Amino acid sequence: VQLQASGGGLVQAGGSLRLSCAASGSTFTTYRMGWFRQAPGKEREFVAAINRSGDSTYYADSVKGRFTISRDNAKNTVYLQMNSLKLEDTAVYYCAARRRYVLGYSPDVYDYWGQGTLVTVSN
Repeated sequence: VQLQASGGGLVQAGGSLRLSCAASGSTFTTYRMGWFRQAPGKEREFVAAINRSGDSTYYADSVKGRFTISRDNAKNTVYLQMNSLKLEDTAVYYCAARRRYVLGYSPDVYDYWGQGTLVTVSN
């Protein structure tokens, strides 16, 4: 599957952005999806994940209550709605897809990655 992330940009602290990740080339509902982020000089970290049907989600503690992951299987797209953005949310955000039936906290369990989209939060 090929993944194309979009929607990043520059936003003021407290603002909102919605990231999208469009999948192509394979059956989207085969994959469990996740979002990760990587800030300069830091390791890639888990943000959120969603199951194949979209009725189960989980989040990193740092974004819980502010970010929402969702998917539209008819559009082969997964989203990350980001509200109440903070300076520390600045990073390149990546979407990823996995087939394995395991928890999706580790980047190692994902099979495919998008190219990343930059989110910059300013004060």
